[in-house]
Amino acid sequence: MEVSKIADMTKLHQAVAAGDCNSVKKILKKGLCDPNYKDADWNDRTPLHWAAIRGQMEVIHLLIQYGARPCLVTDVGWTAAHFAAESGHLNVLKALHALPSAIDAADFFGDTPKRIAQIYGQKDCVDFLEIAEPECRDHRQRGLLLDERDPDWDLKRRELELSLPAPDQNSNKKKKRIRGSTRFNHAHPWRV
Repeated sequence: MEVSKIADMTKLHQAVAAGDCNSVKKILKKGLCDPNYKDADWNDRTPLHWAAIRGQMEVIHLLIQYGARPCLVTDVGWTAAHFAAESGHLNVLKALHALPSAIDAADFFGDTPKRIAQIYGQKDCVDFLEIAEPECRDHRQRGLLLDERDPDWDLKRRELELSLPAPDQNSNKKKKRIRGSTRFNHAHPWRV
């Protein structure tokens, strides 16, 4: 990828993070940047993630109009819906749900946007997601298309799984006795 294109993409992330809608519009109209570019320096966040964090509805609509995908995830599996739920941006969750997007997607640790909203005390978001999550599942069952595949995430998830320590394979074996003095009963240290 050309350096100028990377610089333009970085500018897009910065404009969205700063809430500068006019700059976002100009950058997107140039067509030199991908609204789905994941910024590795910021945990693979896309411009849509930043807009969801800040609750910028006009920017979200612009990004979606220019092809931003709500299913793209960060390095730990957070979607734009996770960030909106964390920040309490109910309007963002409603907009993402209306697309429709998979607002019930679990991150690497199994937390959905609803769980994130619960953790951060975002009651309005929790109430909305109580209704929206079953609707998401219903869309899938009826065969309605949800943009929910992030091929980069599939690879990253496998890397994360491999990087975790393996469960103790000796957990079913009897613990070895430590050699040494057995003179003291540790339950009653005053006895000899």
